[in-house]
Amino acid sequence: MATLKTNTLTGTSTAGSIAVTGEGNSTTTNLQQGLLKQWCNIKGTSSTELLDSFNTTSVTDDATGKTTVAIANDMNNDDYSVTTSAQENTCVHAHTSMATGSYQAQSRGSDDQAFTDVTNFGCQIAGDLA
Repeated sequence: MATLKTNTLTGTSTAGSIAVTGEGNSTTTNLQQGLLKQWCNIKGTSSTELLDSFNTTSVTDDATGKTTVAIANDMNNDDYSVTTSAQENTCVHAHTSMATGSYQAQSRGSDDQAFTDVTNFGCQIAGDLA
């Protein structure tokens, strides 16, 4: 088995576009389009704290159950896809106030829909960087 080691991959027809052949050899995935552009793991109780992240500048505690996530390298527009999750299974997690450089993550109780802080939650973005 051969090993390829490199620091940079560049497409031949378009520098930032590399197609990867999928399982079964019948479909391809664009490597650039298929990568997460931002993710973060946030502690959300008592004080909001960024535990680990990629392409995240900071998090701001806006109010109970509301945290703004600042993106280090802006997205191309505000039409990107955000996925949120948390450890608590009694909460509904969402996002709102999307802009090219930030979005707000929210957590509500599944029974009463009241905003609530959660112990640990995560967010990730798929979409186009600016």
